[in-house]
Amino acid sequence: MTASPFFQFEADFVQSLRCIPMRVRFKLDTCGVKLKLHHWHQFTAAERRSLVDLPCGEGDSIQSYRDYLQGLVIHYDGTAAQDLLLDPEPPWLRSDLPNAVQAQAETLGITLSAAQWQALSPLQRFALLKLSRPGHENHNFLPALREFGLA
Repeated sequence: MTASPFFQFEADFVQSLRCIPMRVRFKLDTCGVKLKLHHWHQFTAAERRSLVDLPCGEGDSIQSYRDYLQGLVIHYDGTAAQDLLLDPEPPWLRSDLPNAVQAQAETLGITLSAAQWQALSPLQRFALLKLSRPGHENHNFLPALREFGLA
């Protein structure tokens, strides 16, 4: 039996995949594509699931994922999705705890350490970064901290 590709805090939408799950958002930032929710909603359930399951971690898999994704967007929308600038050293791969994550945790009365940050997987770090962005609906930040054993 394989582990779920989804976080528990995503449970309210993963059955239908009505929202873009963190695993796909992570892959989008890895391959440099800004996928909008309206693009996601145009895809079939099988296409959404393929975007969850396809590899996008290193080497040729990143370009293959990007090509497949852009092919879907062009098929439904007529034009490619916008490119994202790729950070050669994204914050979820750095060892230092980002200020935004620490600040969001502190609003909940939680202090995180660099060691706790470093013990997380890159996908978990990515999720906390996304959930701590200013102007983002942060209601899943505390559930994520709990799921990751930080609260």
